[in-house]
Amino acid sequence: MEITQIRKIYDKMERNVLIMIAVPIPFFGFVYLNSENPIFFFEIPQLSEFWEYFLLAIGFTFLIAQYFVFHKETKIISTSDKDMAGKMNAFSEAVFKRFWYLFITALIAALGLFLFGNPGYTVAFAITLLFFSIAKPTPDRIIRALKLKGEEKDQVNALKIRI
Repeated sequence: MEITQIRKIYDKMERNVLIMIAVPIPFFGFVYLNSENPIFFFEIPQLSEFWEYFLLAIGFTFLIAQYFVFHKETKIISTSDKDMAGKMNAFSEAVFKRFWYLFITALIAALGLFLFGNPGYTVAFAITLLFFSIAKPTPDRIIRALKLKGEEKDQVNALKIRI
C-alpha cells in the first residue's frame, strides 16, 4: 500500500518538475535568438544601469538560495521520524520550492536579456539549466539526498520499475 502512495507522489513530482523545466525554455530561446539576430524590433524603455545589475543580482541570489534552502530542508527530512510516504511528501514540497526558485530565475534571465541585452543573463540561464538537469529528482538522487537505508531505500528503488 505504501509503495502506491510513494509512486503517486513521485509521479506527480516528476510531472510537475518537467513542466517547470519546459515552460521557461521557449521564452528564453526566443529572447536569445532575437538578441543575436533581431527579427522583431520592440520599443524597450531605457532603464537605468542600476536595474540591470539589480535584476542580475536577484537572479544569481535565487540560484544560490535554491541550493542552500533545498539542502537545509532535505537534512531536516532525513533526520525526521516520519514514515516513507511522509518523507516523500516533504521531499516533494522541497523539490517544488527548489524548482520554483529555478523557474523564477529562468524567467528573470529571459526578462533581463530582453530588457538589457547583458550576456550575464545568458550565463545565469545556463547555470539555471545546469541546476534543472542535476536537481531533477530520480530515485537515486532521492536516496542520496535523504540518506535512505534498508527498507526505505528499497521502496524508493522500486520507483525505477515502471508499471
